[in-house]
Amino acid sequence: MNRFQQLAALSAAATIATTMIAAPAGAQAAGRPSCPIPANAKSRTDEPAKGYKALKGVRLHYLPKGFTQGEVVVGKDNGITEYGYVWSDGRDDVDMKHRSLWVRVMCWPEARKLAQLKKMPVTLGTFAATKTAKIGGRKVLTKVGDGALGHGRYAGWVEREGVVVTVMASEPLVPHLDRIIRSIRL
Repeated sequence: MNRFQQLAALSAAATIATTMIAAPAGAQAAGRPSCPIPANAKSRTDEPAKGYKALKGVRLHYLPKGFTQGEVVVGKDNGITEYGYVWSDGRDDVDMKHRSLWVRVMCWPEARKLAQLKKMPVTLGTFAATKTAKIGGRKVLTKVGDGALGHGRYAGWVEREGVVVTVMASEPLVPHLDRIIRSIRL
């Protein structure tokens, strides 16, 4: 099972085990963050991969070419609701030419400051052993991808109170990371 399939399986398990939620209208005023996760979001595989509009409510204005597969990833883990998309070229994960990009939005009511990401209670895509950097005009936590994330670079930031965005770019896409991160709009 490659990392793309592992991520999909973990997402599917989380989806089955939990109920997907989205912040109701007026939730910001009630102390709950407004987050762009559609209430009807479901995990699915796309062949060919969807383009820059693959994530409803999230715009990726720059998407490198060459992706053949895509996967909507939704789930809930430790009180964090997540919604993302993984683009892949279908190569095996151990192939250093493997091209994959994972963009994820997480609704975590406690998220206010960048340093808090180091304590974010998620299973996949943690921010241990990170450094602070400026990528794409944003102040982010970043680290070299390892383990389940695969090779490349992982970055994340607090978009606004209660909303975290993460991006994992495989090694061939790292030169594009600045432009990818700069292009993300919620």
